Amino acid sequence: MANHTKKGLIFGFIGIIFVGLQPIIAISKPSMVNAHISAAMTCLVETAIFFPLMLIELKKNKKNTHNHDISAHSILQGWKNNLWLLIFIGFIFGVNQIFFFIGYDMAGAINGSITQKTTVFFSMLLGYLILKEKITKLQLIFSIVLFFGLTIGITQFFSLVKFNSTILIGVAIILAISFLWMIGHTLTKPIFNKKEVTPIQMVFIRNLLSGFILIFTYFIFFPIDYKMWLDPDNLFFFLIMGTVYGSGLVCWYKTLSYLDVSKATIIFAPTPIISAIFASFILGENFTIYHLIGIFLVIVSIIVIVNQKID
Repeated sequence: MANHTKKGLIFGFIGIIFVGLQPIIAISKPSMVNAHISAAMTCLVETAIFFPLMLIELKKNKKNTHNHDISAHSILQGWKNNLWLLIFIGFIFGVNQIFFFIGYDMAGAINGSITQKTTVFFSMLLGYLILKEKITKLQLIFSIVLFFGLTIGITQFFSLVKFNSTILIGVAIILAISFLWMIGHTLTKPIFNKKEVTPIQMVFIRNLLSGFILIFTYFIFFPIDYKMWLDPDNLFFFLIMGTVYGSGLVCWYKTLSYLDVSKATIIFAPTPIISAIFASFILGENFTIYHLIGIFLVIVSIIVIVNQKID
């Protein structure tokens, strides 16, 4: 048990580095590259990362259960039973990936990373509306605290006389994608419970579908620019963005394999601090005391909401 906890902590701490780096790399994309193709290539690189992981999981499941009937055909049958839902999930995550780049470009790495932590609130809300999960009074109170902390960080404790409309629009976009992300995650819970699809398979499928949809629509709406595909800087960006994003997901699922979801969520809660540190040194963003206060309130709120949900 102690060894499992140690491994979970190691993967968790590595994971928050990768997740903390995501906004920095997203904002640093080359000028020739737009949000659409950035999203498409991120999804396709993630697909390449999770395909071998899916095969390893299949082999491991066969060995552990001694069930040699587990095959590609049985897995595909589970996917076929949920085909339209999987396509819908792929579409949602594809659109979200585009707006991930747009939102962070407008909001900035620090404001965006704080805003993205509202996924905990939306998970709770959608769990109540769709899955009929209970919400406690303490969760409601700390949901208010969470948004209060978010507001403090973005407005610098209400000291901005004139709000920056670009930042506010960016924050609104990230709030919207956080909500849509949680719709996707909430809809997949029943599939996981029925064991028709595993989380590793889901990440592979949704990125494969998202990547295909985004690449197909990109070549419809945008002219083919051969220079973009031949530029080493662009190719390096596609590879590093997809690798960092995919590695963050791998670490998340590895952490979940050693620790329960409440502990894993709490370990990943400080990612805005990591993003803020990187943003200060790499992007030159101003990390203020009000950002720190806001992040502290958000992290405390996440801990309370998650623990209440598990209880």
